[in-house]
Amino acid sequence: MRFKAVFLAACMTALTPFASTNASATEKYLPSVQTNMPPKVPFSSFDRIELGPVTLAAPFDKHKANIAAQAKIQGYVTTRLAPLSLVINGRESKSETTRILLIEPRIEKIKFIGTGARLWAGAMAGSSQVLMRVKISDKQTGEVIAEPEFYQRANAFGGAYSAGGTDNDMLSRIADLMATYLSGNLEAAVGGPTGAEGV
Repeated sequence: MRFKAVFLAACMTALTPFASTNASATEKYLPSVQTNMPPKVPFSSFDRIELGPVTLAAPFDKHKANIAAQAKIQGYVTTRLAPLSLVINGRESKSETTRILLIEPRIEKIKFIGTGARLWAGAMAGSSQVLMRVKISDKQTGEVIAEPEFYQRANAFGGAYSAGGTDNDMLSRIADLMATYLSGNLEAAVGGPTGAEGV
């Protein structure tokens, strides 16, 4: 009996961080708009595209799981934007002064449940979610052309059943939303989804 009591106490202690995380999981890191506004001009108005690093805002940059998620998002974003970069950067400049479209992704809020935590605590670890804002500007003048926001979430139970698979898929989907916005506004300024529609 004593062994059983000690074992249960140890389990409760180990699960305490996940329980507190789960308690705050009801807060959704939703974007400020349901649908992203169109950019001021189509992105094809620029001669070159330059991608800055994916940054992570404080205090979310203090957690190892979030930092690992940041690195994965960086990889997905770089891969997804490669075709668009080839299209724009392969064109002849429209004027003597080359206009550069600077893209700066920033993870504003994130709660990422890593595989280890998901295997240990399952659905008790809560849902994963990420909110990313992308500053798109004229590099020469600093003028902001657009600042779309993107949101994705991985359900706690889905993460448990997939052993963290849906948590990792969320990171890929956020990069897809960003790439879709950029390619969808290449020739015409039309806006695009945030990923939070219907949430």
